[in-house]
Amino acid sequence: MADLERIAEIVAYYRALDERATLRHYFCHEDEEGGRWYIEAVPDRGELIVLKQAELTSAGQLHRYSWEHLEDEHGFLTDQAIDPEEDPLEAIPAEEFQRVWNR
Repeated sequence: MADLERIAEIVAYYRALDERATLRHYFCHEDEEGGRWYIEAVPDRGELIVLKQAELTSAGQLHRYSWEHLEDEHGFLTDQAIDPEEDPLEAIPAEEFQRVWNR
């Protein structure tokens, strides 16, 4: 039962961040296999926390992760804060992220 409680806590944390966020940042990153990762992040306690991420594989498959869908057989929503100054991320417009997310 502890696992279900922990998952519920994680979902509640990400959902609360999503619902109260007033500032959102959007990034893109290309991986070694030619896939592209799209990220929506919000500030929390001095860090940028990923709320949504979408992987568009080189084969054209789309995998989306958020508090509504934390993981599946292809991957999961990262639990690591990001640092745009150190991580290989490119800032993108919100519209570009939404275009991929809503695909």
